[in-house]
Amino acid sequence: MKALLAPLLVTSTMAFSPTPRTSPIKSRLSMLPSKNSEPSFFPFETTESSSMFRLNAAPPKSNEEVSDGSADVRQLLGVKGASGTTDIWKIRLQLTKPVTWIPLVWGVMCGAAASGNYHWIWNPFDPNDRDVALGFEDAAKGFVAMILAGPFLTGYTQTINDWYDREIDAINEPYRPIPSGAISEGQVIFQIWFLLLGGLGIAYGLDVWAGHGFPTVLALSVFGSWISYIYSAPPLKLKQNGWAGNYALGCSYISLPWWCGQAVFGSLDRPVYFILPILYSIAGLGIAIVNDFKSIEGDRELGLNSLPVAFGVDGAKWICAGSVTLTQLGVAAYLYSIGEPTYAAILLALLLPQIYFQATLLLPDPIANDVKYQASSQPFFVFGILATALCLGHHDFAA
Repeated sequence: MKALLAPLLVTSTMAFSPTPRTSPIKSRLSMLPSKNSEPSFFPFETTESSSMFRLNAAPPKSNEEVSDGSADVRQLLGVKGASGTTDIWKIRLQLTKPVTWIPLVWGVMCGAAASGNYHWIWNPFDPNDRDVALGFEDAAKGFVAMILAGPFLTGYTQTINDWYDREIDAINEPYRPIPSGAISEGQVIFQIWFLLLGGLGIAYGLDVWAGHGFPTVLALSVFGSWISYIYSAPPLKLKQNGWAGNYALGCSYISLPWWCGQAVFGSLDRPVYFILPILYSIAGLGIAIVNDFKSIEGDRELGLNSLPVAFGVDGAKWICAGSVTLTQLGVAAYLYSIGEPTYAAILLALLLPQIYFQATLLLPDPIANDVKYQASSQPFFVFGILATALCLGHHDFAA
């Protein structure tokens, strides 16, 4: 999910590509609104080109704006085909890309399920899980954790990513709020700090609420926020390297919210609680590649070594399909090995339609079918993650 999550939440000693070339797009940036006098704020560097954006510029109309009546909704969700707007609050929301909150919110749910300690308000399947007061408290904790993972830390991740992608967006998506001049430099920086500091405050509050001796949720949030920063910002800019960037993205969208949800309701006291989310992050790497297909032109022009640039479209699409499929086969094998054949069978059943959509959408034309493939395949993938989490919460590791 250009993100980190982000938000929330992998560093590695991988080599990074050279600093991206900026000269090819100077002519495009020169057509942006004239320089304003907005101040800059440390640590987010500003350049002459970044100061060219001004508030209240006439909203450009995307060349790809849809005509099916959904353009306004797409603007609020932060997806392609959106309409233009001068409403600053709609622009702020668009920068956070609400459509990308969903995997993080789902990850928190999976972590709560994996803890085995989430209580329903009134569980129809378990007469021992019908404490209404405890159920309401757990529902409130879960909701706050979702707000942390979604609007705040994913919103922070998406906003900072758009800030550091303003030059490449001038090529790929010039109608985005920052390169179009629909929002000022100062307003973007304020939003970044507000979401980051607000998210860290919420994380600490969850630690206090859960009675943690060590602030686990805060530590995860700090780590995830740092990963989000180095994913987008120089000099590291993990997204310059296809392997490091896409794995960081996958980890942030799967592992970190899972660990957050599990820490709020339980503990991270077994290696498997780390291993399985990390394995699923490998599949997340494959899913992240799908988002790179649409920006291959700008990535190549700016020297960003995304996997579609490094391996070509044909090579990258097979890496995508292979990582998603092999990871889930491995997880299913593990579930079977610990005596959970039913959950293993459920995971395999959810994998079959994903393979079908790979064969019919992803592999034939990943660029034309990127959105359709994700919409068709990913629901089965995320339900597979939930099935795995429920299995961990159900399984008696002491037996």
